[in-house]
Amino acid sequence: MTETQIESLWQEIRDLNFSTAIDHLNSPPTPLHFLRSYVSPNKPCIISNAISHWPALSLWPNPSYLTTSLSTSAVSLHLTPHGAADSLVPTSPHSLSFASAHVQTLPFPLALDWVLNSEVGESVAYLQQQNDCFRTEYSDGLGCDCDEHIGWATEAFGGLPEAVNLWIGNELSETSFHKDHYENLYAVVSGEKHFLLLPPTDVHRLYVRDYPAAQYSYSQENGEFRLEMEEPVRNVPWCSVNPYPSPEEKESEMAKFPLYFNGPKPFEITVKAGQILYLPSMWFHHVRQSSDDNGCTIAINYWYDMQFDIKYAYFNFLQSIHYERRNSGSDVSISKLRHNSFTGASEVDGLELSEDTENN
Repeated sequence: MTETQIESLWQEIRDLNFSTAIDHLNSPPTPLHFLRSYVSPNKPCIISNAISHWPALSLWPNPSYLTTSLSTSAVSLHLTPHGAADSLVPTSPHSLSFASAHVQTLPFPLALDWVLNSEVGESVAYLQQQNDCFRTEYSDGLGCDCDEHIGWATEAFGGLPEAVNLWIGNELSETSFHKDHYENLYAVVSGEKHFLLLPPTDVHRLYVRDYPAAQYSYSQENGEFRLEMEEPVRNVPWCSVNPYPSPEEKESEMAKFPLYFNGPKPFEITVKAGQILYLPSMWFHHVRQSSDDNGCTIAINYWYDMQFDIKYAYFNFLQSIHYERRNSGSDVSISKLRHNSFTGASEVDGLELSEDTENN
């Protein structure tokens, strides 16, 4: 397969499926319409007025309501020095590692206070355990405020969600590019989520490479983080591209990853409170967020099992191709991505890996 054919595929997918933008539906689709128009063609969309009946929309933005409802609940809090968990961090001048957050269990009121008082350079806290955390850690206090599943999606997918996850953070948290082997219904309750989306056919543009796994360890005594490499060594396939490099790094990042920066632009969307994003399986996504007036961004997502059908076979074939872009000096060798069951991490595949670690 030639360079021209691969790069034509990137544009052809956009021309055939998306015109100029991601579809925005003003009301929930019927199960049949959702299945035919979005699930089968692996096409994202934003849906409004699908959760307007949830008490959560008016109740959860109030921190005192959350602390009262969850006063006796112990929850998993993720801590990093900068707000980016399940992301690449330097471990030496010339090497990167895949770093996971420090996780500790705290009473919910203390955990929420940590989220609201986070500061970059000290500690950034995010309630985002995944691994079905809403049903295991929050449902006793908040389960009556939202639906157990999204009815029209459940009918379309032919089964209930594999996991339901709650995300409570602030504007400091960010999720690096990744993909999930789940069909994702992502409902924003408070604040806004800002997504960059790329279809699975753009896999070569994200320079997926193997990185040694590491984990942050946080000391409450001195308030310092230490990054510890996993032993024995475990490599994690992860997207290398940072779509928002600093001004000082922008030129070098563009030179290292020309397929991303010089190719078709990712779809940029904002999901507002009261809206749902349907994020199809295997779509790459990067997530930032904006807080509400009380300093929080709150979302709940429903992970439905994906169908390992012919689309999955097509994707595996495409990512297995050794793609060298001529005349650029860029050599992209795609590692085989693993599929693991969800084990917790951030909005992250299979790690999410706990791979969205929407820190989706």
